[in-house]
Amino acid sequence: MTDNRTSPGSSRRSRGPLTAPMLLVAISAFGCGATEQGPDGLAHVRSGGDHPVNGHRGTPFNVDRPTIGNLDPDLLDAISAAARDARDDGVGMVITSGWRSRAHQQRLFAEAVSTYGSEQEARRYVATPDTSAHVTGDAVDIGPTDADDWLSQHGSDYGLCQIFANEIWHFELVTTPGGRCPDVLPDGSYRS
Repeated sequence: MTDNRTSPGSSRRSRGPLTAPMLLVAISAFGCGATEQGPDGLAHVRSGGDHPVNGHRGTPFNVDRPTIGNLDPDLLDAISAAARDARDDGVGMVITSGWRSRAHQQRLFAEAVSTYGSEQEARRYVATPDTSAHVTGDAVDIGPTDADDWLSQHGSDYGLCQIFANEIWHFELVTTPGGRCPDVLPDGSYRS
């Protein structure tokens, strides 16, 4: 993959005037706390420190949170650029889940087995720790739904692609900015 992420959104076409009110870009991870507006005009999760966090002026996301800070740096750069452009289009973007520990992923998978009755059926909805792109820091879940829709339409401008048809919120960096996303898999059980 070539690295031309210096301006991932530069190939975006203008879509005319916006009718939706401007929403701030926010980040959330389960139990992460309140948000506040940072000097770049984006909402940040309050971490007790000054913003931008850790000197990362290029990202609206709180890298002090392990769910964000343990993401692949290229993925974090791409989702940050997309979040800023989505904000400019009046769409607030939230990371609802990023990096996960193996233990947390195992708990999620065990809960899915209990819910769906078998490991085979659970794999349609939750990956094992050995196959989860969240565990390696290579996936983010995005919300709310309007942000999922925006990223489905514009994600390839940043190299971000929806991977599973049954998870409209799950995105991974799998192409170069402006590249073509691979065909969407029906669900997680189709990933080899």
